[in-house]
Amino acid sequence: MKDFFKELLEYSHHFNQKLADAFIENEDNVSAKSIEIFSHMLNAHQVWNNRIDPRHSPFEIWGIHAMHDFKNIDKANYDHSLIILDTFDLNNRIDFTNARGMNFKNCIRDVLFHIINHSTYHRGQIASDFRQAGIDPLLTEYILYKK
Repeated sequence: MKDFFKELLEYSHHFNQKLADAFIENEDNVSAKSIEIFSHMLNAHQVWNNRIDPRHSPFEIWGIHAMHDFKNIDKANYDHSLIILDTFDLNNRIDFTNARGMNFKNCIRDVLFHIINHSTYHRGQIASDFRQAGIDPLLTEYILYKK
């Protein structure tokens, strides 16, 4: 199972890096909404990693980053996720409180899947926003990554 999660994390990282490049290439046309969504996606990844393995002062969930920082933040998140994958039993449960003050207890594998799924969801939102801004959206489907 760890090999499959590693592959999913690589997929997500691969397209996050390409998307970060697309932001820079289209800097003059990218909307504030897309910057906000990508920043949120990166922030959430870091927050979830830290719920499993606290290492960093957490980002604010809706904090905004400069486009030129996207790749480095994504790489740091990816590297931390790989450490988690190598270090922790995926069946271990973690307790955490979400931003709304609700308490949860989830398996690490579910949290890692959530990170991947959350990123996929938001890349789709960014693709739609890019299209509205006249930017050709990236094709980021998993099956295209596997071709």
